[in-house]
Order: sequence, then C-alpha cells, then structure tokens
Amino acid sequence: MVESANIWIVDDDETIRYVLDRALGQRGFNVRQFENVAAIVEALGSDTPQAIITDIRLPDADGLSVLGTVEQLEKEVPVIAMTAYSDLDQAVKAFQHGVFDYLPKPFDLDQVISVVERAVAEHRTTTQAPQELVSDQLLGESAAMQEVFRTIGRLSRSDISVLITGETGSGKELVARALHQHSPRSRGPFVAINTAAVPSELLESELFGHERGAFTGAHSRRVGRFEEAAGGTLFLDEIGDMPLPLQTRLLRVLAEGEFHRVGGRDLLEADVRVIAATHQDLEQKIENGSFREDLYHRINVIHIALPPLRDRPEDIGLLTENFLARVARELGLDEKRLRPETLAALEAYDWPGNVRQLVNVCRQLCVMAPGEQIFPQDLPAEVSRPGVPPTEGGWGAALREWARRELQAGREDLMNRASFEMESILMEVALEETRGKRQKAAGILGVGRNTLTRKLKQHSDNGAEEPADFD
Repeated sequence: MVESANIWIVDDDETIRYVLDRALGQRGFNVRQFENVAAIVEALGSDTPQAIITDIRLPDADGLSVLGTVEQLEKEVPVIAMTAYSDLDQAVKAFQHGVFDYLPKPFDLDQVISVVERAVAEHRTTTQAPQELVSDQLLGESAAMQEVFRTIGRLSRSDISVLITGETGSGKELVARALHQHSPRSRGPFVAINTAAVPSELLESELFGHERGAFTGAHSRRVGRFEEAAGGTLFLDEIGDMPLPLQTRLLRVLAEGEFHRVGGRDLLEADVRVIAATHQDLEQKIENGSFREDLYHRINVIHIALPPLRDRPEDIGLLTENFLARVARELGLDEKRLRPETLAALEAYDWPGNVRQLVNVCRQLCVMAPGEQIFPQDLPAEVSRPGVPPTEGGWGAALREWARRELQAGREDLMNRASFEMESILMEVALEETRGKRQKAAGILGVGRNTLTRKLKQHSDNGAEEPADFD
C-alpha cells in the first residue's frame, strides 16, 4: 500500500480549511492546516509535505511567497494556489511563479481532489522509486471479484478503453483507479468527472476547456479535464447521463484523438485513456434513442461488470474488518470487532447502497457502538431489522438505543454529547452540499451565517473529532 500523502493547507478562512480537510481526509490524505505564511514557512524548516494548497491573499504575506521558501530550501514540493474568480489575472502570475496549478474559488471539491492527486503522483515520480499501487477498499475473495481482479491484471500492459457497469455504490471508481494504477499510464494523472453532476450547459467546457470570451462569464482561458488528464486516464462516471449532443462530440474526439477548446481554434491532442462507468443499461438507452450506439461500441472495448454487494456476501466480513480498522485510524478510536452473530446479520442484509453503504455503517459503528465487540443490537435499525418500515426506525430509534446503551455503561452528559455530535454532522453535510459556501449552508440549516461560523469555531476549539459520514 502506498503511504498516505501529507497535504498542507494555508488559508485564513477556517471554513475553507475545514471543508478541504474533510474532503482530502476522506480520500486518505493526511492534512495539516496553517492560517498564515509565517506558520508554514516555519514548518517547512523541519518537515516536507507531498503538496501544498495555499490561498494567494493571506493576512501576513502573499501566498505565492511559499514558492520562494520551497525553492530556497531546495525541496521538491508542488504548490497549488487558490484564488477568487476576480483574481484570475493574479492566477496567471501564479503560473509564471511556478505553481503546479490553481483552484478558483468557489472551488469544486472533485476538481480539488483531482489536482491534488495529480500533484502527488507527479511528486512521487520525481522523489520516489516506482512502487506497486493498490487500493485498500477494492477487496474481495468471491469468485465475481476474483474475475474483476484477473481482468485488471490482464489489462495491466494496455491502455485500451474500458466500460465499468454496476449499481450505485458498488465501487466503479475504485476499479477505474486500479486500472489506471496498474497500467502503462500509472505515472500520469487520474482525472475523474461525474458527468451527471455537472449541468449539461457546462459539461462541454468541463471536458474540453474554453477560451476567454467563449461565452458569457468566460473571463479567462480554462483547461478542461481532457487536458488535465494528458498522459494519464480520464474517468467519465455516469456516462449514461451525458446529453446526446455532447455524446456526438465525445465520439469525434475519441475517434480522431484531437479536440478544440470551446471557442478555440488550436487543435489539441487528446492523449488520454478513457474509462467510462454507468449504473444504467446502455443497451436499453440505445433502444430508446438516448445513447449513441457508435459511442457505446467505442467505449465498450472491454467490459467489467461489477457485482452488487448482495451477490457476494462472502466478502462482507473481509470488507467490514478492513473498513472498521481504517475508520478507527481516521477518527483516532479503538478498533472494534464483529461478533459472529453480527457478521451473520450483515451477510443476511441485501445492502441496497452496496459497498458505500457498508462504509457508512462502519463509520456509525465506530462512533456509536459502546464496547470493543459489536453486537447485533449495535447495528442500525435498517440493517438489524430490514423489514421494519422507516417510520418505525430511523435515526430517532437509533438515538434511543444509543442513549440506553450509554446509560447502561454508566456514562453521563448524554444531552451535551449527542447535541454536539448532531451539530457536527449537520454542519458537515450542509457544507459538503454547498461546496463550502457558508451563506447557503446556513440557509439549509435554518440559522444565520454568523451562528454557523461561531459554532464551527466552537467545535474546532473543543477539538471535536470529525463527525461520522452518514451520506
């Protein structure tokens, strides 16, 4: 397993640091936060991260001055600059100073992760010897998963196009990353985009970039995902939702290996391996006219069908053990273990949310289960009692069971502890939903922006553990 990369964030906005910390932490990065240039310059004297994300405008100095410190100390550290849309001219200046890339504010968390992963990958190629890359989440002893592993192995010397199909939450992106990591393009970037999450009118620009003035609001040139992924892999998730006009352009790019930015004249090379994924039946979509048959055959050179978790119950024990250990490390908690009867209950459940749901259950168990061993009664109601309608269970029932267990264990201060945890979860979900925009998050929560800011600071000052991810 590759050692987790250390990412340093420099920003005087506590919310920005919090959102980036959460997003990168969930991807396995070790994150360290700084409020100003002086603090990170001091830290660079004794330690070296794999990448630095810095705001350009900081209270004590220009964030780009970090580049000078890195160069002076002769350290190979990629620096990613953050800037507001109104500062795009300054972003150009940042590139001239040697930044690895820049992230416009308000930023897209998927883009942040993509840029950081690319920076870390390129940093490792210049500072470390090549090493095998594997995923600690792509696991399985079942025959179906062993076949997936064999297919990945057979494709390890190829950069041929692959279509991955499977239900939502089954791990399609993990398979795509494994295909990239075990390929001739492994030293290049892995760039992922969920085509269903981008508005159709913006998707073309996201994929191919645009020139300044190409459309209203295009104040500067933007590099698209095809350019970001040059020399590496472009993962097109949920390609079944791509609009037909854009399917036509994508087909042309894949066939000719060239493209133009939106509003541009320069012909650019599409030096990428395309891996696509969908949870939909593309053959059915071809029949009803919502997906191009010629594009289907272009992306479906090799097909990997990822089985749902309910079809491989023999993998649940291995996956759960792995997830419990990983979540315990992330949250700084003691590792918990399943009782045999608890594992049996997990194996009997049909897991409509697949592996993603299992990860979330493990997070909940790490936080809520009172003892070292996990009993069936510690499981969420929808898992332990799958036949019970939602109105008879839900989070209220789970909270009631948690409170009873805490009282039986002799623990006190339940009201404050539960309220604190609830606030953490609600703020986390709202900020993730709004991509860190406090005003919108406050509106979702039904509080004022100042109240949200104050509570975020309270939780940070009290050293709150990261709230469990129940999404």
